[in-house]
Amino acid sequence: MTAHAKLDALLLPDEAIDHIRGRSSAPVTLIEYGDFECPASFQARAALNVMLPHFDHQVRFVFRHFPLQALHPHAELAAEAAEAAGAQGKFWPMYELLFTHQQHLKEKHLFDYAGQIGLDIPRYQNEMNDHVYRQRVQEHKQGGYLLGVRATPAFFINDRRVDVSPGLQHLHEAIDRALLAA
Repeated sequence: MTAHAKLDALLLPDEAIDHIRGRSSAPVTLIEYGDFECPASFQARAALNVMLPHFDHQVRFVFRHFPLQALHPHAELAAEAAEAAGAQGKFWPMYELLFTHQQHLKEKHLFDYAGQIGLDIPRYQNEMNDHVYRQRVQEHKQGGYLLGVRATPAFFINDRRVDVSPGLQHLHEAIDRALLAA
């Protein structure tokens, strides 16, 4: 596989390892590389909670982990907790709790959140103790690095990176443009 083909493959959602909201037939796929402890990722989540319903079934949203441990010491463990929840079919409720309680992501808090969303606690504890999902989190992060991600949140619409440094309204406009082009 060529380097270009490998990068293209990274921009295709994989239902086996990605967390996806929306139909596979949606004309626009929005991929976010995010960090549960990142204030900018928190703001992006709030904007997406308003923006995505606006686009109804025209946008498929994919969340991938990109914990920045040097800046956010609890982000990787939070990502592992989200993966453990995902293995029990509850990624999105955990995603919401982690962002809602972004200032409280220590191990004891993550355990409490697992109970709040009704996870099988012995299974959750075993998987977290064994770091069962650390490899997946690292694979998401490595994929992000290969795509040029260096900070969070980072967004891709279909096969293009979207610069949101001017603000998240730019993301909305980029989705509008992608829908017109589709």
